[in-house]
Amino acid sequence: MISTETFIVVRESSFKMNNTSHTSLSGNTSKTILFALLLSLSISAQAEYEVKIDAPKPLRDFLVQFLDLSRYKNRKDLSEDQFNFMLATVEEQVAKLVATEGYFSPKTVVKVAQVNGKQSIHVDVNPGPRSYISLVDLTVQGPAGQDSPSQIDRLIKQWPLIKGAPFRQEDWDNAKRQSLQQLRNYLYAAAQITSSEARIMADQQQAELSVTYESGPPFTLGPLQVKGAQRYPEWIVQNVSPLNEGEPYDAERLLALQRQIMRTPYYSNAVIDIDRDPAHADRTPVTVAVTEFPTQRISGGVGYSTDTGASIEGHYGHNNVFGKAWVLDTQAKFEQEQQTASLNLALPPDRSNFVNSADLSYTRMTLEGIDLRSIRYGLWRSRATDKLDLAFKLQYYQDSLKQLNGADIPSDIIVRPGDHQALMASVEWTVRKVDDLVFPRRGYIVSNMLGVALKSALSDENFLRAQTRLRHFFPVGQRDLVMLSANLGAVIARHGDDISIPASLLFRAGGTETIRGYDYLSIGNSVGGTVYPTRYMAAGSIEYQHWFLPKWGAAVFYDIGTATDNWPDKEIFQGVGVGARWRSPVGPVNADLAYGIERGEIHPHFSLSVAF
Repeated sequence: MISTETFIVVRESSFKMNNTSHTSLSGNTSKTILFALLLSLSISAQAEYEVKIDAPKPLRDFLVQFLDLSRYKNRKDLSEDQFNFMLATVEEQVAKLVATEGYFSPKTVVKVAQVNGKQSIHVDVNPGPRSYISLVDLTVQGPAGQDSPSQIDRLIKQWPLIKGAPFRQEDWDNAKRQSLQQLRNYLYAAAQITSSEARIMADQQQAELSVTYESGPPFTLGPLQVKGAQRYPEWIVQNVSPLNEGEPYDAERLLALQRQIMRTPYYSNAVIDIDRDPAHADRTPVTVAVTEFPTQRISGGVGYSTDTGASIEGHYGHNNVFGKAWVLDTQAKFEQEQQTASLNLALPPDRSNFVNSADLSYTRMTLEGIDLRSIRYGLWRSRATDKLDLAFKLQYYQDSLKQLNGADIPSDIIVRPGDHQALMASVEWTVRKVDDLVFPRRGYIVSNMLGVALKSALSDENFLRAQTRLRHFFPVGQRDLVMLSANLGAVIARHGDDISIPASLLFRAGGTETIRGYDYLSIGNSVGGTVYPTRYMAAGSIEYQHWFLPKWGAAVFYDIGTATDNWPDKEIFQGVGVGARWRSPVGPVNADLAYGIERGEIHPHFSLSVAF
C-alpha cells in the first residue's frame, strides 16, 4: 500500500510541495548535493569566520545548531566558493528551518563585515507570526471502523496535537507515528497511513491537519514458532507462554510472553513478532527467536552492606543437569555478621508454568548478642508472572540459638536459646498492580505468607505464622511520588513462659528493610545487651521522593515500628532521614542517612531496592 504525504503552504501567491516519504519541509536536494561536492573539492583554504545569530531564544539555539554557516564556522578547509555558497543560501535555509517550528513568514537580514582581519557575519531573523493548529481530521478506513469503534474513539481522543497548539514539524511527525503504532498494537498489526496533509494558511497563522489510516484486517494469534533453541528444548517456551491460539493480537501480550521467557534461567534474550502480512491475519504464527545462556555459569563478587558488613560471594549454576534442562544453583556468601550457603535443584516449568524444586540452605548470623545457626530443607512448587507470584512450600527447619556473651538466660524470654525444629507447610503469594514493574509510580505491591506447623509432624510446637508486606505508590505531579510501606508479622502459638519455635521463623526489626536509623535486627526483646527474636513485628514508613532528573532523585522519610512478644508492653521506635535515589539499569539504588529518635543515633543505609 502506498502512503502519500502532502504539505501545503497557502499565501497570497500559494505554492504546493509533495513528498511520498517525508515532509516537504526538507531542503532542496540538488543544492545539498552541490554543497557536499564543494566541500569535497575544496582547494584553497578560507580563514575561520564569526557568526552571530539574532532571533528569539528557542529559534536562535535551533539555528545555531542547524544553519550551515554556524555548523561549519570552525572548519579551516573551506574554500571561497563554499563560503560564498553558504552565504548566498542563508535566507532560503533559514526559511526552511524556522518553518519546521511553525514560522512561515520570516524576514532574514545578513550583514558581512571585516573585524580584526576576520569575516564577521550577522544574521538577524524576524520569524514573523507562528501558525497554530486550527483543525484536526482523523479518518480510519477498513474493518476497524465498524468492528472496533471504541479503539478508534481512543485513538482520536488521545491524538497528541490538539486545536490551538503551535504547529511543529517534529510534533506532527511524532503524532502520526505514535497514533499509527497505537492502532498496530491491538488487532490491526498491518495498519498503514494512506495519506496525510498539513495545510498551512500562513497569512492566517493556521494549520489544518488531516490523516487517513487503513486498518487492514484484525489479526488473531496462531502457533508459536521457536527459533534459536539448541541447548534447551523448545517446549520450555511453550510451557511458559501465556498466549492462546485464536486470541486477538495484542502487542502487550507478546511483551508478557517475552517477560515470561526472560524469567527463566535459560535465555538471555527473546525477540517476538508475528507475520504481519494481511493475507495471514487469521491465526498468524508467533515467531520467538531466543538467545540461550551457556549451560554453566560461574560468578563472584565483593560488596558491603550497612546491615551485615563487608562480603565476598561466589555462585555456580548448571542449566542442563542430566541433559534434562534441570537447573542446579549453588551459592555461598560470607559477610562479617552473616554467612549463607545454599543449593537448589529445579525442574523446567511444566505445562502450567509451575516449577518444582528442592533446596538446602545453611545460615549463620551473629548479631546483637545472638548466634543463630539455621539449616533448612525444602520442597517448592512455584509460578511467577507479571501480576501474581504463587508458591507452595514444605520446609523443615533446624535452628540453634545461643548467647554470644555467655550470660544467664533471662526468665522473661519466650523463645529460649537451644535447638528447635519445625516442619512448616506454607503458601506465599505476591500481587502486583503497578504502572511499571521496575520503577513504579502508581499502584501497589503486596506480598503475603501463611504457614502452619504441627507438633505431631516433626515440629517442637504447634504454631501458625503469618506475614504481610505492602508498598503503595502515589504519583505527585509529573515526577515526584509518595510511597507508603508496611511490614507485619506474627507467630501464633500456645501461651507460656517459653515456646520451642526455630528463631529464624520469628521476628526482629531495625535496618534498611524495616526501621531505618537503627542497627540491623537491633529491635526485639532486648535484655542485657542481647536482642532475642519475638513473636510479633510491625513496621511502617512514609517516604516522599523528588526526582530532579529522570534518573536522579532525593527522598525524605519517616519510619515507625516495633518487635515484641507482648503488645501491651511494646516499645515504639521511630526514625527520620533523607536519602539519594538513582534509577540504575537493574533497579532503584537507595542511599539513606537516618536518625533513630529513641536511641539518638545516626545510621547510613544503602540498598538496591527490588520490588518484592
